[in-house]
Amino acid sequence: MGAFLLCATSALNAFGQQTYNEMEQLTVNENVTTVITASEPIRLVDISTDKVVGDKPIENVIRVKPKEGGHEDGAVLAIVTVVTERYRSQYALIYTTRLEEAVSDKEVQVDERNAFHNPAVSMSTGEMVRYARRIWNSPAKYHSTRTNRHHLTMRLNNVYSVGEYFFIDFSVENRTNLRFDIDELRFKLSDKKQQKATNVQDLMLEPVLLLEKSTSFQHGYRNVVVLKKMTFPNDKVLSIELSEHQISGRTISMTVDYEDVLSADAFDSSLLVED
Repeated sequence: MGAFLLCATSALNAFGQQTYNEMEQLTVNENVTTVITASEPIRLVDISTDKVVGDKPIENVIRVKPKEGGHEDGAVLAIVTVVTERYRSQYALIYTTRLEEAVSDKEVQVDERNAFHNPAVSMSTGEMVRYARRIWNSPAKYHSTRTNRHHLTMRLNNVYSVGEYFFIDFSVENRTNLRFDIDELRFKLSDKKQQKATNVQDLMLEPVLLLEKSTSFQHGYRNVVVLKKMTFPNDKVLSIELSEHQISGRTISMTVDYEDVLSADAFDSSLLVED
């Protein structure tokens, strides 16, 4: 398990007064990896000493383990702080020489979550997914923005603006009997007048969220992508490109004009109302 980049321990001081005796205590051993699972993406992890190493293999999971043995039973090796998009949790890591006492799997419980306002997060991943699913289930408002190629049709269904983000709903129809194995889905800003020029440098956009994780489809594909809100001049277009693995290597792309993005401000707020 590789070394984990430790965040500044000064962040702990902002979390109020609490001793390790008041924290949830996790018994650890150098021969057991302790896996801590949060209910949402983890944005920050702090391990207070270098006696413990850790990493984050996936966005809502961290792994911690003492670097070495030789400690006394009951010794406090470190305090680990986990900060997600909406809460923080702290655990005291207590050393044990008995393997059967070491915690291997720990899920962050509701009563261990202290509400936390993360200024870097204006909308949580859970909220994005909720909005995206409602948009997915809504009828298409766009009918003329589409591209046909290789017996494939890519079309724009909806564009919504929620807070600091654009939600773009699109789909692909496959009118062949050949399954489409997705290699790459890319989003970029391109020059409207020079799209066919080979020396044009496109600005690649990194999605904040992709609702659908499918890697292939037979007849139909639909997705909702969340992009950080942006402005771009009228001579630019937003391009969505879907490419296939070789051998067939089919590629289809669609451009969304600036005017379509601007109209996203008039979204139907009823989509965001809880059931």
